[in-house]
Amino acid sequence: MAVDATVPENISAFLSTATPTAWLDIACERLPEMLLDHANCELKAASSALGFLYRYPDRTALAQRMSRLAREELRHFEQVRSIMADMDIPFERLSASRYAGKLREAVRPEEPYKLLDLLLIGALIEARSCERFARISPRLPERLGRFYAGLLASEARHFEHYIAFAKSECGVADAEIDARLLELRVVEAELIMSPDPEFRFHSGVPGVA
Repeated sequence: MAVDATVPENISAFLSTATPTAWLDIACERLPEMLLDHANCELKAASSALGFLYRYPDRTALAQRMSRLAREELRHFEQVRSIMADMDIPFERLSASRYAGKLREAVRPEEPYKLLDLLLIGALIEARSCERFARISPRLPERLGRFYAGLLASEARHFEHYIAFAKSECGVADAEIDARLLELRVVEAELIMSPDPEFRFHSGVPGVA
């Protein structure tokens, strides 16, 4: 039975482009690879949340939220690993994807713009995850489709937290935040739409880079 899942309106409005259908087609044919990278993504998401704790421990609200976020991402990691185990998919560590690497290259080194960029990039990654979970869920085997559809609410919530902290923690005017977000959205959309040398959960369509 196909799972019914819809991309939340705020996520659709936030992203500059939708995931290409060609990526969805390939993902459905390469489920073990997608699950392996998804597990790695959850580990990296937990690590990123902890990174905020190490860099900005004096920001109480941010630190407390990121502590909870890290625990939630680790719980998702455990859930993906459980599915992988049931499907006899071995786990291995994967290097950062082109998507994550290029977004990190856009982070400015000086504060408060470093914090702002990290938070906005976090929002973009969570939004893209949410969008892909919603779009691929109806095409997956029922158990996996239900699992991915069940992640929609948490990914959308994470996205909202990142945006809220970008506005409350950086001391940057809303107009400047919007302008920077527009720049980062262009980078993110290009990574999603352009050919990618590898298949990953956040990759563009695999092809010639």
